[in-house]
Amino acid sequence: MKGEYDLVLFGARGDLAGRKLFPALYHLHHCGLLPEGFRVVALARQELTRDAFLAHLESRLQGVVDAKRLNDATFAEFAARIDYLALDFTDREGFRRLAAGRSPRRGAIYYLAVPPALFGTIARHLGAAGAVREGDRIVLEKPIGVDLASCRRINEEVARHFPEENIFRIDHYLGKETVQNLLVLRFANRFINTQWDQGCIDHVQITIAEPVGVGGRFAYYDQVGQLKDMVQNHLMQLLCLVAMEPPNAMTADSIREEKVKILRALRPIDDGNVAELTVRGQYIAGWYHGEPVPGYLEEPDCTRPDSETETFVAIKAFIDNWRWAGVPFYLRTGKRLPEKRTEVVITYKSLPHNIFSAGKNIPNRLIIRLEPNEGIQMEMLAKKHSLKEKMALERHNLRLDFLGATGMDRIPDAYERLFLDLIQGDPLLFVGREEVEEAWRWCDALAAAWNRQQVELKPYHAGSWGPAKAELLIEKDDRSWHE
Repeated sequence: MKGEYDLVLFGARGDLAGRKLFPALYHLHHCGLLPEGFRVVALARQELTRDAFLAHLESRLQGVVDAKRLNDATFAEFAARIDYLALDFTDREGFRRLAAGRSPRRGAIYYLAVPPALFGTIARHLGAAGAVREGDRIVLEKPIGVDLASCRRINEEVARHFPEENIFRIDHYLGKETVQNLLVLRFANRFINTQWDQGCIDHVQITIAEPVGVGGRFAYYDQVGQLKDMVQNHLMQLLCLVAMEPPNAMTADSIREEKVKILRALRPIDDGNVAELTVRGQYIAGWYHGEPVPGYLEEPDCTRPDSETETFVAIKAFIDNWRWAGVPFYLRTGKRLPEKRTEVVITYKSLPHNIFSAGKNIPNRLIIRLEPNEGIQMEMLAKKHSLKEKMALERHNLRLDFLGATGMDRIPDAYERLFLDLIQGDPLLFVGREEVEEAWRWCDALAAAWNRQQVELKPYHAGSWGPAKAELLIEKDDRSWHE
């Protein structure tokens, strides 16, 4: 049934749909990459006519899609693919209407862009209404649950109605070009692959920095915090791709198997080491680009002025296997930081014997940048061109700029890649059940240690790089964050 699927999108008027999903679908349509006959059934609670929904959608696209791509003729073609249906996601009768309206000859991709608490309910109602046919797929957005127990409940409920091979769990970071290039960089280049272990690498840093605050999502965010919102999924996925062993083949099963091994090899953070290996922070009022910004507890929609929810996390992690024995992985992520940045920095060990005294304290580094400008950079030493200084050294950067190298004016969004894979039924860039559950297991243990040891929440000014203790976390090892 390749290409013979329609998309049924739950939460079609939500923030994710307007900001990411529909723009990705529009770009695919604009490029001629959506299959002929492919349709979208947009589902939301609001009672709207189809024309009213399309007017709403066009206004959302105008704020996201470049003006030179968004024109009346192309939007009209795109809109012709879309139907709208008002549906209360807890109403069984509405699901019967949905099932009755399906094409008898086309499969369905059920995309759940809704809170995770609704995943099991929707899967159950789809099954009860007879809306699930052989080959139908279901897509679950992160986070899947709020802890290991809730994650297992969701996975078990969904598995009653969809086989595992038809469950696609999205972590959109895996759709980014640079993340896919990380696999190529590691496993297609001998000079990288042979230097990728504890014998050559001093430490690894992974940073996911956001300049924004909670952005009107206080009620949701205050229930999860940065550990569950970012570490459990995005950071863990990047960690696994950096650290995993070469898979036997470029298949979803082989790659997932290696990632699960890394998650199981992560050294537990418990009562005895949680204060030493982690930092929790919460932003207070500060400045961003010369403008004052409020603290977390001063956000307009703050409902808990005494909240102890963390908006920043820094972790010193270890992977207890042969390849990474003794190599620290420094992880940090936070809101209201100075800039939007997602990167992996590999710092290599110094040479055992360096004949150039000027270069002894300048390590080689490999920087894999996901945001804002996707690319790869190698920092290395070379001779300085000078007649005055003999054999002086200076740092040079070898850069692979993905956007500049392609001649394109934009790098496709991760969701564009993931939608194409969904339509084709390719699970390579999606997350397996074991991965999700193992990541929750590790993060749950860390969160429990925070609670038992009452690890203090450190304030940091909006616009800074986090609490001072996060600097100490790495500087006490005679290292520093890459900034």
